[in-house]
Amino acid sequence: MPKSLTVNPAEVRKPGMVTVPPIPVNAYVPDLPAAQQRYGADGLKAMLHDMIAIREFETMLNSIKTTGGWQGIEYNHKGPAHLSAGQEAAAVGQAAELDADDYIFGSHRSHGEILAKSFSAARKLDPAQLQQIMTGFLDGDTLRYAEKIGYGTESDLVENFILFGTLAEIFARKVGFNRGMGGSMHAFFTPFGSMPNNAIVGGSAPIATGSALYKRVNRQPGIVIANIGDASMGCGPVWEAMMFAAMDQYRNLWREEDGGNPPILFNFFNNFYGMGGQTDGETMGYDILARVGAGVNPEAMHAERVDGYDPLAVADAIRRKKEILLAGKGPVLLDTITYRISGHSPSDASSYRTREEIEAWEQADSIASFSGRLIDQGVLTSDELDGLHAGIVERLTKVLALAVNEQECPRVDVGYIESKMYSNGHVEAFGTGEPELSEPLAENARVKAIAKKVRKTTDADGKPVSKVRMYQFRDGLFEAMAHRFSVDPSMAAWGEENRDWGGAFAVYRGLTELLPYRRLFNSPISEAAIVGAGVGYALSGGRAVVELMYCDFLGRAGDEVFNQMAKWQSMSAGLLTMPLTLRVSVGNKYGAQHSQDWSSLVAHIPGLKVYFPATPTDAKGMLNLALAGTDPVVFLESQLLYDIGEQFEADGVPEGYYETPEGEPAIRREGSDLTIATIGATLYRALEAADILAEQYGLSAEVIDLRFVAPLNYDTLLASVKKTGRLVLASDAVERGSFLHTVASHVQNVAFDDLDAPVVVVGSRNHITPAPELEDLFFPQPEWIVDAVHARIVPLPGHVPSSNWTDGELLRRDRQGV
Repeated sequence: MPKSLTVNPAEVRKPGMVTVPPIPVNAYVPDLPAAQQRYGADGLKAMLHDMIAIREFETMLNSIKTTGGWQGIEYNHKGPAHLSAGQEAAAVGQAAELDADDYIFGSHRSHGEILAKSFSAARKLDPAQLQQIMTGFLDGDTLRYAEKIGYGTESDLVENFILFGTLAEIFARKVGFNRGMGGSMHAFFTPFGSMPNNAIVGGSAPIATGSALYKRVNRQPGIVIANIGDASMGCGPVWEAMMFAAMDQYRNLWREEDGGNPPILFNFFNNFYGMGGQTDGETMGYDILARVGAGVNPEAMHAERVDGYDPLAVADAIRRKKEILLAGKGPVLLDTITYRISGHSPSDASSYRTREEIEAWEQADSIASFSGRLIDQGVLTSDELDGLHAGIVERLTKVLALAVNEQECPRVDVGYIESKMYSNGHVEAFGTGEPELSEPLAENARVKAIAKKVRKTTDADGKPVSKVRMYQFRDGLFEAMAHRFSVDPSMAAWGEENRDWGGAFAVYRGLTELLPYRRLFNSPISEAAIVGAGVGYALSGGRAVVELMYCDFLGRAGDEVFNQMAKWQSMSAGLLTMPLTLRVSVGNKYGAQHSQDWSSLVAHIPGLKVYFPATPTDAKGMLNLALAGTDPVVFLESQLLYDIGEQFEADGVPEGYYETPEGEPAIRREGSDLTIATIGATLYRALEAADILAEQYGLSAEVIDLRFVAPLNYDTLLASVKKTGRLVLASDAVERGSFLHTVASHVQNVAFDDLDAPVVVVGSRNHITPAPELEDLFFPQPEWIVDAVHARIVPLPGHVPSSNWTDGELLRRDRQGV
């Protein structure tokens, strides 16, 4: 526990000097005979083959983008092509020391990494296993096309499979590795350890960290490499990922048998440019990128600079660093210098660098250099080299001819894309074996305490129950978490205060005693890494629950939520699932940066499921639902509700396991004259408004708790509107851009003839969230709802409004932007 790690003022105030371990720079001494002994002549030839194949693959794409064809084959490729010509040795040398169990995550410039990793992994697999992979992948579709290309040996067929699957994906073909759903910047092939490549600069760093965490927590073989560019050193998520991976607790607080730090290698393919900015001397200040490791941990991340123009130097470094990582002594940083001969993309005229610089690197070309060394050593002849090159060009020509054929290679339709937005699975456990608990669930102190609580707001005599004795909203969340921890051995949870503190707002109190560190731990205050690691953990095969203490912090994890968590299921054509639940607390009383309801923000992002329970029964049932699913869920929890009891279920919160039906709203009070539908904690103010309408104006309001933002079944709401003819929608999100306007639009489109008045949306004011003393001026109040009914729907006899809902006022606010 952290309290066992004493922060001693006498120690931390001592004078001294920080020393940094030496950081090697291009320290590899070429030794081709030793390399031949390790890899064999065939292994060295295979490296050269792969380098040439990557060069020709990228040359082909560059020609297609710039001239509209290659080798007499015309094609208009509309998509991007960020090419890695010049960087072949770095990718191939890395792959030479990796197995299929070792994962690499890349960037937008990763065609070469896909090919290198796939070629190398395929050679190391048993032929029967390799055949099983190809025949089983996408029901054998890609293999059938690889067979059409023609082949003499099984290795030829494998090469066809890899080249065609990658190119077909780049061209958005249905038989591409991801059914064309990923494209050039997102292609990958997991059976060979080529994991998702990321179009967001540095985006792979936190995801790869989560994948390495999955391997460590679940004791899976292999290491994980984040292949990111030198320009990503300026990206916050990269730094967060390195800090997350380097936490002392892996060795200080986790048990020895848990293996130490996650086996993650941050490999910076350093080509000295980020777009048109030169990292060397212009946009960075590190001089040598490898020195950055000295700022992360005492081992300086075992950092070194490696000559990425020598595949054997890269292979040597990977071999050494892999040993460190498997021993739990990571993370590792490699500064792998290389150079992209081509521009950032084919449209890049390289106006920011001189022709002389490019020519200098062309003269140092890794393929020419490595092939020359092999010829000098007698490993290869000039004729064999020419034959190798010609054979690759011939094969690529056939691959291209098939991949551009519109009749032979169709694309998916909109129905297919729609079918891959969610996986909609139900999985009790992703891991195997017994879930590890530190104590039996039944003996946990909080479990025992909850068992004694009254599971609703009143006792058997109908008297109110004190909060101490009452089953609360937070208890429902705890029960759902404890249950899934007890049945799914893969499930892990982390966030800023998950352990010892008891989680934000005491939700996790009791889990510290129930779980070992590897299943529940505190993270740095690194929201991008918290969520990004969850993405990597989930897509690697485990279930993750990560927490952001306030909804406002979503901005610090924006890319990870909006671009990563939401999209990898669909971009993989359903080959990946994303059993990741992101718990997000929606605040109040903490002012403008800690009290915002951003449900509408996440509602706008395709691929996310968004739940927002408002009762203890739903807190438990909806979290149970999320924790049994296979989709990414943003699980919103209002801080106003953590200590409330169950008011709507006559028998209180059910004991045992149950799930709330997904997407189904709940009628909290029946009525006949008006429908009020809410999201989140506004439910209780809507009920107060319904009381006012009934008691003072004789208006019977039906109150519906929508519960879900996405997916949402409108049937219950439409049936209510058909009955009442009137609808008010209310939530604590600011009115401008509110998700409730989407609901209003859909209802008015579908049920226009049933409506007697326009649908009205009541939200928070389009201001900053003020201090708690002023919150009544900001968040929807019961009186606002009544005033809106009076002004916009049906006049209430004798009603004196306390808020202005006239046309003029609404238009004034729009003009003012408030």
